[in-house]
Amino acid sequence: MKGGISPLLLRTSHVDFSTIPSGSISTKHSTMAEESIREAMTASEHPPTPDLSILSIAPQSALPRQISSSPPSSPSRTPPHRSHDPAANLKRSDPFQFGSRYLLPTDDVFEFNAWDHVPTTSDYDTYAETQYASQRSNPVSDYDRTRFNANPEKWWNRFYTNNTSNFFKDRKWLQQEFPILKRVTEKGAGRKVMLEVGAGAGNTAFPIMKGNENEELVLHACDFSRKAVEVIRGSPLFAEQQCGRMKASVWDIASDELPDGLEEGGVDVVLLIFILSALNPQQWNAAIRNVWRLLKPGGEVCFRDYGRGDLAQVRFKKGRWMEDNFYVRGDGTRVYFFSEEELRNIWGGRSRNATHERRTEAHSNGTREETHMPVGDREDEAEERGDLNNERKGDKDDPAFEIVSLGVDRRLLVNRQRKLKMYRCWMQGRFRKPGANV
Repeated sequence: MKGGISPLLLRTSHVDFSTIPSGSISTKHSTMAEESIREAMTASEHPPTPDLSILSIAPQSALPRQISSSPPSSPSRTPPHRSHDPAANLKRSDPFQFGSRYLLPTDDVFEFNAWDHVPTTSDYDTYAETQYASQRSNPVSDYDRTRFNANPEKWWNRFYTNNTSNFFKDRKWLQQEFPILKRVTEKGAGRKVMLEVGAGAGNTAFPIMKGNENEELVLHACDFSRKAVEVIRGSPLFAEQQCGRMKASVWDIASDELPDGLEEGGVDVVLLIFILSALNPQQWNAAIRNVWRLLKPGGEVCFRDYGRGDLAQVRFKKGRWMEDNFYVRGDGTRVYFFSEEELRNIWGGRSRNATHERRTEAHSNGTREETHMPVGDREDEAEERGDLNNERKGDKDDPAFEIVSLGVDRRLLVNRQRKLKMYRCWMQGRFRKPGANV
Protein backbone atom coordinates (compact mmCIF):
# COMPACT_ATOMS: atom_id res chain seq x y z
CA MET A 1 0.00 0.00 0.00
CA LYS A 2 1.33 3.38 -0.93
CA GLY A 3 1.41 6.43 1.28
CA GLY A 4 1.27 6.75 5.06
CA ILE A 5 -1.19 5.08 7.38
CA SER A 6 -3.32 7.38 9.44
CA PRO A 7 -2.84 7.19 13.22
CA LEU A 8 -6.63 7.38 13.28
CA LEU A 9 -6.64 3.82 12.01
CA LEU A 10 -3.49 2.44 13.56
CA ARG A 11 -4.69 2.95 17.10
CA THR A 12 -8.02 1.21 16.68
CA SER A 13 -6.92 -2.17 15.37
CA HIS A 14 -8.22 -4.11 18.38
CA VAL A 15 -11.91 -3.42 18.62
CA ASP A 16 -14.41 -5.06 20.96
CA PHE A 17 -17.86 -5.55 19.41
CA SER A 18 -21.28 -6.77 20.56
CA THR A 19 -24.25 -8.62 19.11
CA ILE A 20 -27.58 -7.42 17.84
CA PRO A 21 -30.84 -8.81 19.26
CA SER A 22 -32.50 -11.76 17.54
CA GLY A 23 -33.87 -10.79 14.16
CA SER A 24 -31.30 -8.08 13.49
CA ILE A 25 -27.84 -8.29 11.99
CA SER A 26 -25.36 -9.31 14.67
CA THR A 27 -21.79 -8.09 14.97
CA LYS A 28 -18.62 -9.99 14.33
CA HIS A 29 -15.57 -11.69 15.78
CA SER A 30 -12.92 -9.35 17.13
CA THR A 31 -10.73 -10.19 14.15
CA MET A 32 -13.44 -8.68 11.95
CA ALA A 33 -12.56 -5.37 13.59
CA GLU A 34 -8.96 -5.67 12.46
CA GLU A 35 -10.14 -6.62 8.96
CA SER A 36 -12.44 -3.58 8.82
CA ILE A 37 -9.57 -1.31 9.78
CA ARG A 38 -7.42 -2.84 7.03
CA GLU A 39 -10.25 -2.32 4.53
CA ALA A 40 -10.43 1.36 5.40
CA MET A 41 -6.64 1.64 5.23
CA THR A 42 -6.67 0.53 1.58
CA ALA A 43 -9.17 3.19 0.53
CA SER A 44 -6.73 5.71 -0.91
CA GLU A 45 -3.07 6.40 -1.53
CA HIS A 46 -2.98 9.32 0.91
CA PRO A 47 -5.40 8.62 3.76
CA PRO A 48 -6.73 11.86 5.27
CA THR A 49 -7.13 12.26 9.00
CA PRO A 50 -10.31 14.32 9.25
CA ASP A 51 -11.30 15.64 12.65
CA LEU A 52 -14.42 13.63 13.33
CA SER A 53 -14.61 14.71 16.96
CA ILE A 54 -17.49 17.00 16.00
CA LEU A 55 -19.75 13.97 15.72
CA SER A 56 -22.26 13.83 18.54
CA ILE A 57 -23.85 10.92 20.38
CA ALA A 58 -26.96 9.59 18.66
CA PRO A 59 -30.24 10.88 20.15
CA GLN A 60 -32.44 8.47 22.05
CA SER A 61 -35.01 8.49 19.23
CA ALA A 62 -32.41 7.03 16.86
CA LEU A 63 -31.82 3.91 18.95
CA PRO A 64 -33.28 0.58 17.80
CA ARG A 65 -36.74 0.03 19.24
CA GLN A 66 -35.73 -3.21 20.98
CA ILE A 67 -33.21 -1.53 23.29
CA SER A 68 -34.13 -0.14 26.69
CA SER A 69 -33.03 3.39 27.55
CA SER A 70 -32.18 2.42 31.15
CA PRO A 71 -28.58 3.12 32.25
CA PRO A 72 -26.05 0.30 32.57
CA SER A 73 -26.38 -1.99 35.55
CA SER A 74 -24.26 -1.64 38.69
CA PRO A 75 -20.58 -2.73 38.58
CA SER A 76 -21.37 -5.91 40.48
CA ARG A 77 -23.78 -6.94 37.71
CA THR A 78 -22.06 -5.39 34.71
CA PRO A 79 -23.00 -7.38 31.61
CA PRO A 80 -20.06 -8.98 29.79
CA HIS A 81 -20.28 -6.67 26.77
CA ARG A 82 -19.76 -3.65 29.07
CA SER A 83 -17.17 -5.18 31.38
CA HIS A 84 -13.53 -4.10 31.45
CA ASP A 85 -12.56 -7.07 33.61
CA PRO A 86 -10.68 -9.66 31.48
CA ALA A 87 -12.08 -12.43 33.67
CA ALA A 88 -15.67 -11.30 33.11
CA ASN A 89 -15.86 -9.88 29.62
CA LEU A 90 -16.32 -11.74 26.32
CA LYS A 91 -13.18 -10.53 24.63
CA ARG A 92 -11.31 -13.84 24.61
CA SER A 93 -14.07 -16.24 23.57
CA ASP A 94 -13.56 -17.96 20.24
CA PRO A 95 -15.59 -17.47 18.16
CA PHE A 96 -16.35 -14.14 19.74
CA GLN A 97 -19.69 -14.05 21.59
CA PHE A 98 -21.16 -10.59 22.01
CA GLY A 99 -23.71 -8.82 24.14
CA SER A 100 -25.56 -5.71 22.94
CA ARG A 101 -23.48 -2.57 23.23
CA TYR A 102 -25.74 0.27 22.19
CA LEU A 103 -24.80 3.89 22.75
CA LEU A 104 -27.19 5.54 25.22
CA PRO A 105 -27.38 9.26 26.03
CA THR A 106 -25.90 8.52 29.46
CA ASP A 107 -22.84 6.76 28.02
CA ASP A 108 -19.35 8.12 27.58
CA VAL A 109 -18.75 7.42 23.88
CA PHE A 110 -15.02 6.99 24.55
CA GLU A 111 -15.43 4.34 27.25
CA PHE A 112 -15.21 1.53 24.69
CA ASN A 113 -13.54 1.12 21.29
CA ALA A 114 -16.78 0.37 19.44
CA TRP A 115 -20.57 0.78 19.60
CA ASP A 116 -23.17 -1.07 17.56
CA HIS A 117 -25.72 0.39 15.17
CA VAL A 118 -25.06 4.03 15.89
CA PRO A 119 -26.73 6.18 13.20
CA THR A 120 -24.59 8.80 11.54
CA THR A 121 -25.12 12.38 12.67
CA SER A 122 -26.05 15.39 10.58
CA ASP A 123 -22.50 16.70 11.01
CA TYR A 124 -21.04 13.51 9.59
CA ASP A 125 -23.58 13.48 6.73
CA THR A 126 -22.66 17.05 5.82
CA TYR A 127 -18.96 16.20 5.90
CA ALA A 128 -19.60 13.12 3.72
CA GLU A 129 -21.55 15.11 1.13
CA THR A 130 -18.72 17.62 0.94
CA GLN A 131 -16.31 14.76 0.34
CA TYR A 132 -18.53 13.23 -2.37
CA ALA A 133 -18.75 16.57 -4.18
CA SER A 134 -14.97 16.88 -4.11
CA GLN A 135 -14.58 13.31 -5.37
CA ARG A 136 -16.97 13.86 -8.29
CA SER A 137 -15.20 17.06 -9.30
CA ASN A 138 -11.86 15.23 -9.39
CA PRO A 139 -12.62 11.89 -11.08
CA VAL A 140 -10.23 9.27 -12.31
CA SER A 141 -8.79 10.06 -15.74
CA ASP A 142 -10.29 8.39 -18.82
CA TYR A 143 -7.00 6.59 -19.33
CA ASP A 144 -7.00 5.16 -15.81
CA ARG A 145 -10.70 4.29 -16.00
CA THR A 146 -10.02 2.12 -19.03
CA ARG A 147 -6.85 0.69 -17.55
CA PHE A 148 -8.44 -0.41 -14.27
CA ASN A 149 -11.64 -1.74 -15.82
CA ALA A 150 -10.04 -3.62 -18.70
CA ASN A 151 -7.99 -6.11 -16.68
CA PRO A 152 -9.06 -6.15 -13.00
CA GLU A 153 -7.47 -9.52 -12.30
CA LYS A 154 -4.06 -7.94 -12.96
CA TRP A 155 -4.47 -5.68 -9.94
CA TRP A 156 -5.73 -8.46 -7.70
CA ASN A 157 -2.76 -10.61 -8.75
CA ARG A 158 -0.48 -7.80 -7.64
CA PHE A 159 -2.44 -7.44 -4.41
CA TYR A 160 -2.02 -11.12 -3.48
CA THR A 161 1.62 -11.05 -4.54
CA ASN A 162 2.21 -8.32 -1.97
CA ASN A 163 -0.35 -9.48 0.60
CA THR A 164 -0.63 -13.24 0.99
CA SER A 165 -2.33 -14.89 3.94
CA ASN A 166 -1.11 -12.22 6.38
CA PHE A 167 -3.40 -9.39 5.24
CA PHE A 168 -6.92 -10.51 6.22
CA LYS A 169 -7.81 -12.27 9.45
CA ASP A 170 -9.72 -15.56 9.47
CA ARG A 171 -13.48 -15.00 9.39
CA LYS A 172 -14.46 -17.19 12.32
CA TRP A 173 -17.73 -15.27 12.77
CA LEU A 174 -19.37 -16.63 9.61
CA GLN A 175 -21.32 -19.48 11.20
CA GLN A 176 -22.78 -17.07 13.75
CA GLU A 177 -24.03 -14.83 10.97
CA PHE A 178 -25.16 -17.49 8.52
CA PRO A 179 -26.74 -20.52 10.27
CA ILE A 180 -26.86 -22.53 7.05
CA LEU A 181 -23.06 -22.87 7.23
CA LYS A 182 -23.41 -24.75 10.49
CA ARG A 183 -26.12 -27.02 9.09
CA VAL A 184 -24.16 -28.12 6.03
CA THR A 185 -20.98 -28.77 8.04
CA GLU A 186 -22.61 -30.88 10.76
CA LYS A 187 -21.79 -34.54 11.04
CA GLY A 188 -24.24 -36.60 9.02
CA ALA A 189 -25.50 -33.63 6.97
CA GLY A 190 -24.98 -35.67 3.79
CA ARG A 191 -23.47 -34.56 0.52
CA LYS A 192 -23.30 -30.77 0.41
CA VAL A 193 -21.54 -28.51 -2.07
CA MET A 194 -20.39 -25.04 -1.08
CA LEU A 195 -18.93 -22.40 -3.40
CA GLU A 196 -16.94 -19.44 -2.15
CA VAL A 197 -16.53 -16.75 -4.80
CA GLY A 198 -13.52 -14.51 -4.30
CA ALA A 199 -11.82 -16.87 -1.88
CA GLY A 200 -8.67 -14.75 -1.71
CA ALA A 201 -6.02 -16.34 0.51
CA GLY A 202 -8.50 -18.74 2.13
CA ASN A 203 -9.45 -16.71 5.20
CA THR A 204 -13.04 -17.91 4.86
CA ALA A 205 -12.58 -21.38 3.38
CA PHE A 206 -9.94 -22.64 5.80
CA PRO A 207 -11.88 -21.79 9.02
CA ILE A 208 -14.96 -23.51 7.54
CA MET A 209 -12.99 -26.65 6.71
CA LYS A 210 -11.28 -26.60 10.10
CA GLY A 211 -14.64 -26.76 11.87
CA ASN A 212 -16.27 -29.10 9.37
CA GLU A 213 -17.61 -32.46 10.62
CA ASN A 214 -19.41 -33.46 7.42
CA GLU A 215 -17.32 -36.02 5.57
CA GLU A 216 -19.37 -35.47 2.41
CA LEU A 217 -18.85 -31.70 2.22
CA VAL A 218 -17.13 -30.38 -0.90
CA LEU A 219 -16.00 -26.74 -0.77
CA HIS A 220 -14.96 -25.02 -4.00
CA ALA A 221 -12.81 -21.95 -3.32
CA CYS A 222 -12.68 -19.78 -6.45
CA ASP A 223 -11.02 -16.49 -7.25
CA PHE A 224 -10.28 -14.73 -10.52
CA SER A 225 -6.81 -13.95 -9.24
CA ARG A 226 -4.40 -16.68 -10.27
CA LYS A 227 -2.05 -15.59 -7.48
CA ALA A 228 -4.76 -15.93 -4.83
CA VAL A 229 -5.47 -19.51 -5.91
CA GLU A 230 -1.75 -20.27 -5.75
CA VAL A 231 -1.67 -18.96 -2.18
CA ILE A 232 -4.54 -21.27 -1.20
CA ARG A 233 -3.05 -24.32 -2.87
CA GLY A 234 0.34 -23.62 -1.33
CA SER A 235 -0.99 -23.41 2.20
CA PRO A 236 -0.29 -26.34 4.57
CA LEU A 237 -3.97 -26.18 5.52
CA PHE A 238 -4.93 -27.12 1.96
CA ALA A 239 -2.86 -30.31 2.13
CA GLU A 240 -3.95 -31.19 5.66
CA GLN A 241 -7.69 -31.53 5.10
CA GLN A 242 -9.04 -33.92 7.72
CA CYS A 243 -12.74 -34.01 6.88
CA GLY A 244 -14.47 -33.29 3.57
CA ARG A 245 -12.78 -32.00 0.46
CA MET A 246 -11.64 -28.54 -0.59
CA LYS A 247 -10.83 -27.54 -4.16
CA ALA A 248 -9.33 -24.28 -5.42
CA SER A 249 -9.59 -22.91 -8.96
CA VAL A 250 -9.50 -19.71 -10.98
CA TRP A 251 -12.95 -18.41 -11.95
CA ASP A 252 -14.45 -15.04 -12.85
CA ILE A 253 -18.02 -14.79 -11.56
CA ALA A 254 -18.94 -12.46 -14.43
CA SER A 255 -17.67 -14.81 -17.16
CA ASP A 256 -19.72 -17.06 -19.46
CA GLU A 257 -18.26 -20.24 -17.97
CA LEU A 258 -19.00 -22.09 -14.73
CA PRO A 259 -16.25 -23.11 -12.28
CA ASP A 260 -14.31 -26.31 -12.93
CA GLY A 261 -16.06 -29.33 -11.47
CA LEU A 262 -19.43 -27.64 -10.95
CA GLU A 263 -22.64 -28.03 -12.93
CA GLU A 264 -25.86 -26.05 -13.06
CA GLY A 265 -28.07 -26.68 -10.06
CA GLY A 266 -25.33 -28.46 -8.11
CA VAL A 267 -24.47 -26.00 -5.30
CA ASP A 268 -26.15 -25.76 -1.88
CA VAL A 269 -24.52 -22.56 -0.59
CA VAL A 270 -22.72 -19.67 -2.31
CA LEU A 271 -20.56 -17.31 -0.25
CA LEU A 272 -20.14 -13.75 -1.54
CA ILE A 273 -18.14 -11.85 1.08
CA PHE A 274 -16.97 -8.43 -0.21
CA ILE A 275 -17.11 -9.67 -3.81
CA LEU A 276 -19.95 -7.93 -5.66
CA SER A 277 -18.42 -4.55 -4.75
CA ALA A 278 -15.24 -5.47 -6.66
CA LEU A 279 -17.17 -5.75 -9.94
CA ASN A 280 -18.05 -3.02 -12.39
CA PRO A 281 -21.82 -2.39 -12.03
CA GLN A 282 -22.17 -3.46 -15.67
CA GLN A 283 -21.09 -6.96 -14.56
CA TRP A 284 -23.75 -7.45 -11.90
CA ASN A 285 -26.26 -9.09 -14.22
CA ALA A 286 -23.80 -11.73 -15.40
CA ALA A 287 -22.66 -12.43 -11.84
CA ILE A 288 -26.18 -12.87 -10.45
CA ARG A 289 -27.18 -15.09 -13.37
CA ASN A 290 -24.19 -17.36 -12.74
CA VAL A 291 -25.06 -17.67 -9.05
CA TRP A 292 -28.64 -18.55 -10.05
CA ARG A 293 -27.43 -21.17 -12.51
CA LEU A 294 -25.18 -22.84 -9.95
CA LEU A 295 -27.57 -22.99 -7.00
CA LYS A 296 -29.96 -25.85 -6.37
CA PRO A 297 -33.61 -24.90 -5.78
CA GLY A 298 -33.67 -23.82 -2.14
CA GLY A 299 -29.95 -23.02 -2.17
CA GLU A 300 -28.79 -19.90 -0.35
CA VAL A 301 -26.41 -17.00 -0.92
CA CYS A 302 -24.56 -15.65 2.13
CA PHE A 303 -23.73 -12.02 1.34
CA ARG A 304 -21.74 -9.27 3.01
CA ASP A 305 -20.35 -6.12 1.42
CA TYR A 306 -19.69 -2.40 1.79
CA GLY A 307 -22.52 -0.01 2.66
CA ARG A 308 -23.16 3.53 1.47
CA GLY A 309 -21.54 6.17 3.65
CA ASP A 310 -18.86 3.86 5.06
CA LEU A 311 -15.69 5.59 6.22
CA ALA A 312 -13.76 3.87 3.44
CA GLN A 313 -15.98 5.67 0.90
CA VAL A 314 -15.98 9.06 2.58
CA ARG A 315 -12.20 9.25 2.86
CA PHE A 316 -11.37 8.74 -0.84
CA LYS A 317 -9.35 11.60 -2.28
CA LYS A 318 -9.15 13.05 -5.78
CA GLY A 319 -8.46 10.84 -8.77
CA ARG A 320 -10.29 7.79 -7.36
CA TRP A 321 -13.96 8.42 -8.26
CA MET A 322 -15.07 6.35 -11.29
CA GLU A 323 -18.83 6.92 -11.00
CA ASP A 324 -21.26 7.41 -8.15
CA ASN A 325 -20.31 5.07 -5.28
CA PHE A 326 -17.72 3.28 -7.43
CA TYR A 327 -14.00 3.93 -6.87
CA VAL A 328 -10.53 2.60 -7.60
CA ARG A 329 -8.18 2.17 -4.67
CA GLY A 330 -4.54 3.17 -4.63
CA ASP A 331 -3.53 -0.43 -5.39
CA GLY A 332 -5.69 -0.57 -8.54
CA THR A 333 -8.51 -2.71 -7.11
CA ARG A 334 -12.08 -1.40 -7.40
CA VAL A 335 -14.83 -1.03 -4.81
CA TYR A 336 -18.53 -0.17 -4.86
CA PHE A 337 -20.70 0.95 -1.91
CA PHE A 338 -24.31 -0.32 -1.82
CA SER A 339 -27.59 0.89 -0.38
CA GLU A 340 -30.22 -1.48 0.98
CA GLU A 341 -32.79 -0.57 -1.66
CA GLU A 342 -30.26 -1.13 -4.40
CA LEU A 343 -29.47 -4.64 -3.14
CA ARG A 344 -33.18 -5.49 -2.91
CA ASN A 345 -33.47 -4.62 -6.59
CA ILE A 346 -30.33 -6.50 -7.56
CA TRP A 347 -31.23 -9.75 -5.79
CA GLY A 348 -35.00 -9.44 -6.15
CA GLY A 349 -34.80 -9.36 -9.95
CA ARG A 350 -36.21 -5.85 -10.22
CA SER A 351 -34.22 -4.80 -13.27
CA ARG A 352 -30.60 -4.47 -12.18
CA ASN A 353 -29.73 -2.37 -15.22
CA ALA A 354 -32.62 0.00 -14.47
CA THR A 355 -31.33 0.41 -10.92
CA HIS A 356 -27.92 1.46 -12.21
CA GLU A 357 -29.43 3.78 -14.82
CA ARG A 358 -31.70 5.49 -12.26
CA ARG A 359 -28.73 6.08 -9.99
CA THR A 360 -26.68 7.54 -12.83
CA GLU A 361 -29.61 9.70 -13.98
CA ALA A 362 -30.19 10.96 -10.43
CA HIS A 363 -26.60 12.18 -10.28
CA SER A 364 -26.81 13.87 -13.67
CA ASN A 365 -30.02 15.66 -12.58
CA GLY A 366 -28.42 16.86 -9.39
CA THR A 367 -30.66 14.82 -7.07
CA ARG A 368 -29.40 12.77 -4.16
CA GLU A 369 -30.19 9.13 -3.58
CA GLU A 370 -31.11 8.23 0.01
CA THR A 371 -28.17 6.50 1.61
CA HIS A 372 -28.99 6.16 5.30
CA MET A 373 -31.33 3.30 6.14
CA PRO A 374 -32.96 2.81 9.56
CA VAL A 375 -31.98 -0.18 11.66
CA GLY A 376 -34.76 -2.58 12.59
CA ASP A 377 -35.86 -6.14 12.51
CA ARG A 378 -35.03 -6.84 8.86
CA GLU A 379 -36.49 -10.34 8.62
CA ASP A 380 -39.85 -9.23 10.09
CA GLU A 381 -39.92 -6.30 7.67
CA ALA A 382 -39.14 -8.67 4.80
CA GLU A 383 -42.07 -10.89 5.72
CA GLU A 384 -44.41 -7.88 5.95
CA ARG A 385 -43.38 -6.83 2.43
CA GLY A 386 -43.78 -10.39 1.18
CA ASP A 387 -40.16 -10.77 0.10
CA LEU A 388 -40.00 -14.26 1.61
CA ASN A 389 -42.98 -15.32 -0.49
CA ASN A 390 -41.89 -13.73 -3.72
CA GLU A 391 -43.91 -15.41 -6.47
CA ARG A 392 -41.50 -14.33 -9.16
CA LYS A 393 -39.48 -17.45 -9.88
CA GLY A 394 -37.02 -15.66 -12.11
CA ASP A 395 -35.61 -16.82 -15.39
CA LYS A 396 -32.32 -16.95 -17.20
CA ASP A 397 -32.32 -13.23 -17.98
CA ASP A 398 -33.78 -11.83 -14.77
CA PRO A 399 -33.54 -14.26 -11.83
CA ALA A 400 -35.42 -13.23 -8.69
CA PHE A 401 -34.13 -14.50 -5.37
CA GLU A 402 -36.20 -14.66 -2.20
CA ILE A 403 -34.77 -12.11 0.22
CA VAL A 404 -34.58 -14.05 3.47
CA SER A 405 -32.90 -11.18 5.30
CA LEU A 406 -31.13 -7.96 4.37
CA GLY A 407 -29.97 -5.18 6.62
CA VAL A 408 -27.48 -2.45 7.39
CA ASP A 409 -24.72 -3.21 9.87
CA ARG A 410 -23.40 0.05 11.32
CA ARG A 411 -20.59 0.43 13.80
CA LEU A 412 -19.03 3.44 15.47
CA LEU A 413 -15.32 2.90 16.13
CA VAL A 414 -13.53 5.36 18.37
CA ASN A 415 -9.94 6.34 19.03
CA ARG A 416 -10.06 6.90 22.76
CA GLN A 417 -6.62 8.48 22.95
CA ARG A 418 -7.19 11.06 20.21
CA LYS A 419 -10.96 11.39 20.82
CA LEU A 420 -11.83 10.60 17.22
CA LYS A 421 -14.84 8.72 15.81
CA MET A 422 -15.15 6.56 12.70
CA TYR A 423 -18.38 5.35 11.13
CA ARG A 424 -18.29 1.96 9.40
CA CYS A 425 -21.19 0.58 7.39
CA TRP A 426 -21.72 -2.84 5.81
CA MET A 427 -24.61 -4.60 4.10
CA GLN A 428 -25.46 -8.19 5.00
CA GLY A 429 -28.09 -10.53 3.61
CA ARG A 430 -29.28 -14.03 2.83
CA PHE A 431 -30.87 -14.75 -0.55
CA ARG A 432 -32.56 -17.99 -1.52
CA LYS A 433 -33.30 -19.54 -4.90
CA PRO A 434 -37.00 -20.50 -4.78
CA GLY A 435 -37.58 -24.18 -4.05
CA ALA A 436 -37.21 -26.67 -1.21
CA ASN A 437 -34.87 -25.53 1.57
CA VAL A 438 -31.36 -26.97 1.59
